[in-house]
Amino acid sequence: MAKSDRKITQPNIKNRRAGFEFELLQEFTAGIQLTGTEIKSIREGKAAITDAYCVFSSDELVIRNMTIQEYTQGNIYNHEPKRDRKLLLKKVELNKLRTKLKDKGLTIIPIQLFISESGFAKLSIFLAKGKKLYDKREALKKKDVSRDIARGGTGD
Repeated sequence: MAKSDRKITQPNIKNRRAGFEFELLQEFTAGIQLTGTEIKSIREGKAAITDAYCVFSSDELVIRNMTIQEYTQGNIYNHEPKRDRKLLLKKVELNKLRTKLKDKGLTIIPIQLFISESGFAKLSIFLAKGKKLYDKREALKKKDVSRDIARGGTGD
């Protein structure tokens, strides 16, 4: 099979709940430090970022609770599914995030995990603020009204 005949499907791993739970403020794109079997599992789409969050650990930004399932053809050197993984950002971006995290209620959450054109795993992260219950209800109400209007309803 020629190289051009192969169909390459990119993994589309998203955190859909994040937009509902958080108010997204500022976006950053970070690389992830991975082992060989981890990148193979990500290319198969066997990863989850729904419960993941980012924290600073000894001047490094790490992602916690990101699940990457073990590689099926892996051997005894297979990776741990829920280990902390270092995120790769520029110093300027790290300093900006560190200063903004000092504000009350702000956190860093991952939104999307993807493979870049050069073949590296990248993570789209957002500086976010948690929504209150009434904010979530208001967002649902607006969504329902706009859906009603799109259908040709009255919006009531």
